[in-house]
Amino acid sequence: MQAEIKDEKLGHNSVYFLPYLMGERSPHNDSLARSCFIGMEMDTAQSDMTQAMMEGVAFAIRDCVEVARSQGIQVTASTICGGGAKSPLWRKIMTNVLNINLMIPQTEQGPGYGAVMMASVACGTYRDEQEAANKMVRIKETEYPEPELVKAYEARYQIWHELYPALKPMFKKMGELQ
Repeated sequence: MQAEIKDEKLGHNSVYFLPYLMGERSPHNDSLARSCFIGMEMDTAQSDMTQAMMEGVAFAIRDCVEVARSQGIQVTASTICGGGAKSPLWRKIMTNVLNINLMIPQTEQGPGYGAVMMASVACGTYRDEQEAANKMVRIKETEYPEPELVKAYEARYQIWHELYPALKPMFKKMGELQ
């Protein structure tokens, strides 16, 4: 389904997705939050919904990054690994929604590799986590934001960001019916 999502469609989709399939923990901490699609039209295609799902997850991650930024933490780059990191489309959406460089490591085993890094620090092989990361993590490639796409996603994020507060009272009512 990702193959049907064309570059020119990125940042320009009428469909929005809230990814709260099991409530939401951060930043809303709302067990009643629910997932939904909004903005579908008569000609909405399955690819539009797939794109909205990917963007919705990226927007939810952006919400968490914004919490860090509000605390004065400068987020300018991150590493992405795991299944989603294998998708060029996913990486492109993420880097442009977050407006940061995303580095893709050679090793895909994020959690397991992290555990090995922590163990190497505990065993004294490396002095601290930063030294272990510097010695063990090799970057295969980096995804860079595209200014026009960042701008388009910024506008979409601002709309998406208003959806949860607008729907929160409905989530509560829906939960009362359960």
